[in-house]
Amino acid sequence: MSGDIRSEQQQGGRFRRMLNRLAASSEELQAEELRQDAVEAGCTPIASCQDRQEVTVTGTLRAVTLRPRAGVPALEAELFDGTDALDVVWLGRRSIAGIEPGRRLVAHGRISHARGRRVLFNPRYELRPVGTE
Repeated sequence: MSGDIRSEQQQGGRFRRMLNRLAASSEELQAEELRQDAVEAGCTPIASCQDRQEVTVTGTLRAVTLRPRAGVPALEAELFDGTDALDVVWLGRRSIAGIEPGRRLVAHGRISHARGRRVLFNPRYELRPVGTE
């Protein structure tokens, strides 16, 4: 009898998840996919990164801009992993091949805070293949 209740709960859970996916916006679905990718890659969720912590994060670049800092060129990108966003900054660079909006990457470095946001300066990074889902 308890087995029947469990199977009904599992079926109800599957049905509920399916309805939630149908009702979710595309942004919510993409954020869930990014969170799942981060877990599978063994990366730290951006939302749980602390100041001065050395982390490996993964996500999608949402924006890439050239923003000089103290007269030095700096390529700045916003990395989003489904939990939060952080700024990735390469000092002394005007562009980097493959760093463009929509590109997925894994970055490793030490978190700091600037202007109230999490920042990774000059991280080691790995570009993820384009078009893999």
